[in-house]
Amino acid sequence: MDFYSFLIQLLNAVQYGLLLFLLASGLTLIFGIMGIINLAHGSFYMIGAYLAFSLTALTGNLWTAILLGLPLSVVFGVVLEWLLMRRLYARDHLDQVLLTYGLILVFEEMRSVVWGNDVHSVPIPKLVDFSIPLTENLSYQAYRLVISAVCLVIAGAMYWLIQRTRLGMMIRAGASNREMAQSLGINVRLLFSLVFALGVALAAFAGMLAAPVSAVFPNMGGHILIICFVVVVIGGIGSVRGAMVAALMIGLADTFGKVLLPEAAGIAVYLLMALVLLWRPQGLFGRQ
Repeated sequence: MDFYSFLIQLLNAVQYGLLLFLLASGLTLIFGIMGIINLAHGSFYMIGAYLAFSLTALTGNLWTAILLGLPLSVVFGVVLEWLLMRRLYARDHLDQVLLTYGLILVFEEMRSVVWGNDVHSVPIPKLVDFSIPLTENLSYQAYRLVISAVCLVIAGAMYWLIQRTRLGMMIRAGASNREMAQSLGINVRLLFSLVFALGVALAAFAGMLAAPVSAVFPNMGGHILIICFVVVVIGGIGSVRGAMVAALMIGLADTFGKVLLPEAAGIAVYLLMALVLLWRPQGLFGRQ
């Protein structure tokens, strides 16, 4: 592998890892703070991708579609938490698994009714629809760099929100000790509603960004859900910083595994998870 081929694979790995972080950070917030095992998180990614497809066809521009789709995702998350999720807070994990798995079936059937079972494509915005030449034969798609840059901006915004704002202080307090936070006057129910809506919006946003490079197809949420849980487990439950590190590690392992050891590429990510858990059973940044 020459330098430019290595550079392309490295950029692909970073882009994939950052997109995984965007998706898994919402899951780790919901899982770590609300204590809900949300198997339907991949469905929010799928909904975001299909929203990008429909709204781009309607408006003619992906960026406009994202600006319209994000508020819809937030509203959807708030309504879903109000209707169903808040009834799971006092239930055990089996009830959570059964309900969220049922949501997967419901969302897949709704997707089939609304959009059908065909594979769809979303056009890349014209402004970034070009490739950067690296050599005479090799180039790199500019839109993939845009995805990486947007994910880094979102990661910085999340760090600022959680570490530097009053809302972030309440989120950290609720994650550390829910009962104590409530006794100090924090509206935990409203806080959980906001956290769940944020998690849904992050997953949908990841689906919107990924739609032009991965296509839009049935059950696409199921393909990404398991990897998201692997990110959460490796990084540590409830740790956004851990989700970032774990997502980048998985991106590197998956991309270079397919290039260097294609016959063993399917187990590279899970082997990485096994090695991390043998060393730190609570994950890289999880609490004991």
